[in-house]
Order: sequence, then structure tokens, then C-alpha cells
Amino acid sequence: MNIKDLGFWFRDFWAEFKREGSGLVGLALLVIFVLITLFEAPLLPFKEANTRWRDITYWQDNPTNAAPVWTNLFTPKKAARTLNLNKGLKETITDTEGNSFVQESFTYRFTADKAPLDIIIHSTIKGSVPFTVLVERPDGTDIQLFQKYIESDVPTEVRFSLNNDSKNSLFAFLKLHETSENLSRVSSGSIRSTDILFNKAREGMADSFEALKGEYRFIVKAQVVNQEQFVMQDTRLVVTGSVSGILGTDNMKRDIFSGLIAGLKWALFIGLFTSAVSVLIGVFYGIISAYYGGIVDTIMQFIYQIFVSIPLLPVLIVVSAVFKPSIWFLIGVMVIFFWPGSVMTVRSMAFQIKEETYIEAARALGAGHRRIIFNHMAPLLIPYSFASMALSVPSAIVYESSVSLLGLGDASIVTWGQILHDAMMGNAILNGLWWWVIPPGLAIAIMGMTFAFLGFAMDRILHPKLRTR
Repeated sequence: MNIKDLGFWFRDFWAEFKREGSGLVGLALLVIFVLITLFEAPLLPFKEANTRWRDITYWQDNPTNAAPVWTNLFTPKKAARTLNLNKGLKETITDTEGNSFVQESFTYRFTADKAPLDIIIHSTIKGSVPFTVLVERPDGTDIQLFQKYIESDVPTEVRFSLNNDSKNSLFAFLKLHETSENLSRVSSGSIRSTDILFNKAREGMADSFEALKGEYRFIVKAQVVNQEQFVMQDTRLVVTGSVSGILGTDNMKRDIFSGLIAGLKWALFIGLFTSAVSVLIGVFYGIISAYYGGIVDTIMQFIYQIFVSIPLLPVLIVVSAVFKPSIWFLIGVMVIFFWPGSVMTVRSMAFQIKEETYIEAARALGAGHRRIIFNHMAPLLIPYSFASMALSVPSAIVYESSVSLLGLGDASIVTWGQILHDAMMGNAILNGLWWWVIPPGLAIAIMGMTFAFLGFAMDRILHPKLRTR
């Protein structure tokens, strides 16, 4: 089949494919998946999700089991959302005594009805540095939250957590406004620091939360003792809210949306690569079996019957449990057991094609077996492999997800099946964490539906043509 014939075939195929509504839906979904894969980097909220999915320290600033941000639309009391402020106002100031300070301020506008879970500040410091964190509340009150002397010869990251490092200072602020009777019922360890900071200053603030809405200015201040050794850089502020991201977080604080985006390319790769290799093997296996016939066909069909009678999922589970699972290992096992899927249909078609007059003419002109199989028979049957390939993709994705769901998948990559496994181990359903279960399950279903639509559409288009040759 030359390029001109291939172009004619494609135009003819596309003219018929456009009439298949389900095929167009499947094609549109596939284009969306491919675009998401190509533009994964800018779409990922957490850029290192692929390599640090199981690194707890990477997710430490996120809330645990937080609902998606959009759930705020359906609740009467709005929760604070997780927010990253990566750039503040940096300036150098000098006090009346001539001491030099570098400070960076971050303005956070609090409009929710519930306080954030935590306020976290990161900064990289070098030198002998008195380090201070302050806050200016909307009511005009200034509170010193944290003070520490840092001494380091190399740039060192300093992490400040409002809940962990400001308990005493905020409890002291609470004492200024609360009665002794109310204070006797609480302690600095029993009340969350954010519930004090974002609360209206009044009697009874220890018993109930009344949001003080407005702009909070957090100031990170470092004294410059030695200008040559001093470094303060990469300062950022994280507001840890009780709702986070498009799809929330899990019990290890990981962003579910990042996991879905990172797992998409693996779903496509596993499905397409496994089905392409297995279907091509099956197509040529069926052609060779039909072409040679006789004892060759009998032996090849006996081998086919052995493979087709072995259930794949139990084999996958057993070999994954015995050997160290990897994605290539899983793909290899699936290819070994997937190839029989297209053999019988191709074999029946090849029986008809090998009796055609042009095949006999090729033999009479001295064409060898390899030339007849690859130049005359395969080009007629390869189009069928596209339909079989599309229909095999959902099975490959589901099998990998099933193995990963049992905890036997490749832990070095992020897949949708592993997200579901972690949800099962974390009792997501019992704890009502639906956003941890439904999105990956729905993604697997949509991916399978995409290739099923494409496969059914191509099946309806290609089979009549093959049967009438």
C-alpha cells in the first residue's frame, strides 16, 4: 500500500467515521486526554507530583482529608481555602538605633466563616540572624507570633507553623480579652492558634468562633548582623485551609487532582502500548496460521487454545505477588495473554484472502511466503487491528488498575489504581471521603468508554469492507 493509496483509504475512512456519533465522542475525549498529557507540566498544581508522590515532606503544608474548594458553594458557612502566597513585599528598613532589617510582608484577605487550619511560612536563611514573625490584624492589633535566633553557615530552610510555634503568644493574646472563668476551661494546647488569631477579640472568644474578616498582614523580619554572610530568600506563606484544590486531598495530604493528571499518561501508555503490541502479534499469528494451514495451523491453534483458556487476572495477581512488580513487567504479562484476542477473526479472514486470485498470481510469479504475508495479506488485515486495538485498551487499563488496587502495582509511578488502593487502605468510603474514590474511578471509566466508542465505531466501518474483498 503506497502513500497515495493510504491517503485515499484515510479519506474514505474519515468520511464514514464522521457519521458515527459515538466515534466522534470517543475521538474528542481522546484528543482532550492527549492534550492534558502534553501540557501536564503547566496543569500540575504540584510540579513534583510524579517523582515525590510518596514523599510525605513534599505535601506537609497541605491539609489532611480536605474537601475540594468548590464544595464551599454548597455549605452555609464558608471554609478557608488553601492558598499559596509565593511573593511578598520585600524591603530593607533601619530602626532609630541604626539596626538594619530585611522584612517581607504578605497580605492575606480573610473572607471565610471558618478559620484556616494553619498558617505556614518558609524562608531560606544564612548567617547569624534574629528571625521574627509578626501579624497585623484587621482590628489594628499587632502580635509577635514567633522569634528565633538562627545561626547557619549555609542557606537553611526555616519553617514556621502558626499552630506549632505560636501557641504561647496567641494564648497570651487570648488572656487579654477572656475572663478567668472561661480561661480555666481551656489551655494553650486545647485551642487551635488559628481559632484565636482569626477570631474577634471579645469576651467568650474561647468558647465560640466569630470570624474577624479583613486583611491580615504577616511580616517576616530578619536583622542583618553581618551583611556579607546574610541571606534571606525564597520566603513564602501557605494558608492551610479546610478545603483545598479542585479535588481535595487524601490522608497523606496529597493533592488528588495532581495524582489524576500525573496518572493519565500512564493510563494512556499502558492501554495503547499493551493493546498495540498484543494485537499486532495476534494479527500476524492469525495470518501465519491460516496461510500455512495443515500441521502448522493445528499446532498454532493448540497453542492458542492454551493461552486463551488461562484467566489473566489470577495470573497477574500471583506473578505480581511473587516477583517485584514493575510497569514493564505488568505490560509484558498482559501482552503474553492479550494476543489471542484477535487471532480467530484474523485467521478466518486470512483463509478467505489467501484463496484470492492475486495471491495465486503472486505465487505463480515466484513471490515468497514472507512477501505474500507482509505485502499482500497483512495490508488488508492491519486496518482490522485498529478496531481490535481500541477495544483492547480498556481491558489493559482495568487489569493494571485491578492489580494496583490490590497493592501489587509499580509503586515508583502514579496510577489511578494506586490512588484507589490508597483510598481503600485509608477507609475513604467509611470516612465519607468521596473525592478520594469517585474521581479516579470515574477517570478509569471515562478512559475505557473513550476507546470503547472508538473501537465500536471502527468495527462498524471496517468489517463490512473486509468481508466484501
